[in-house]
Amino acid sequence: MAAVLCAAGCVTAPARRATAVPSAGLNTPEGLAAYLLDEPSVLGADVWDNPYGPGLVISTRNYRLYTTHLEPLVLRQIPSFLESAFLAYQSQLPRPLQNTEPFIVYLFGTREQWEAYTRDTAGADAQVYLKIEAGAYVANTVCVAYDIGRRQTLSILGHEGWHQFNQRLFVYRLPSWLDEGVATLFETCRFERGQFVFDPASNLIRLGSLKHTLQTGRMIPLDQLLLLNPGQVLNGYNGDPDGATAYYAQVYALVRFLREDRHGLRLRHHHAMLLGAAHGNWPLDAALLNVAADRRVALTVGWNMRTSRELFDHYFEEDLRSLNVEYLAFCQKITYPVRLIPR
Repeated sequence: MAAVLCAAGCVTAPARRATAVPSAGLNTPEGLAAYLLDEPSVLGADVWDNPYGPGLVISTRNYRLYTTHLEPLVLRQIPSFLESAFLAYQSQLPRPLQNTEPFIVYLFGTREQWEAYTRDTAGADAQVYLKIEAGAYVANTVCVAYDIGRRQTLSILGHEGWHQFNQRLFVYRLPSWLDEGVATLFETCRFERGQFVFDPASNLIRLGSLKHTLQTGRMIPLDQLLLLNPGQVLNGYNGDPDGATAYYAQVYALVRFLREDRHGLRLRHHHAMLLGAAHGNWPLDAALLNVAADRRVALTVGWNMRTSRELFDHYFEEDLRSLNVEYLAFCQKITYPVRLIPR
């Protein structure tokens, strides 16, 4: 596959140095805890006793971060990033949702620590999570990540944070195309006036994958895209070895299309669909809703297919073949400025 000129992530400003703690104190968890109290987003910071390595627990308004990644610059940015992400998740809805307890995030300094924690806590699911090559996962509304470089770590925290947000606060689970598509909106950001601003239009990883898929004639039609889940494309799709990256690029483009195309013509329908999931009032069969509401029940391919199609038909009421033409035109438009570097 062709490579893109820039990686996904966040463009961040240099952090200002707190004056309360000498630089030598930044070599210890105790010194870092005192150093972080200067941050506006930080409500508390303490040493975290754990079997994985020296660590901190950092509290913000909506998050509790447990971390063994003790790089001062990153630690100053993560609390503000998480709170900015929370506001961005809320902005996906026409009305904000009430949050009464902190979201739990684990950020480990090394993959070895991440693997050890996963084996200790994930039970039978541990082997599934350990197959993740680089990144994070959300299990029982807890986000578990490890450092993969500053920009990439923020990118994956933004993506997985959306899954965590809707798992905890939504009555219904989302179908794959919608959950993954919205999550990609939080993979790129910039630092502006003391907070992180998410900018889906600058996600060159997804745009580059989308352009490559367009150029190779391997776009998945909407009537098929809506029915797929990530597990079905991990090893390729319809002969395309890059099926997984193509899938994520296309659901990224689909959510942007529903939000942006024709000056936001379909945005209110997109909002209504998400609000229906949050409040538990989707107009679907009781059998589908029971599975959507009970997170102890494993999701099936059949549930994802039926729910995706029925939701889309209800909220958008458009012929998919005609809509696919508009969607492809939108994909061409947003990828026009992207230039691919041949491998």
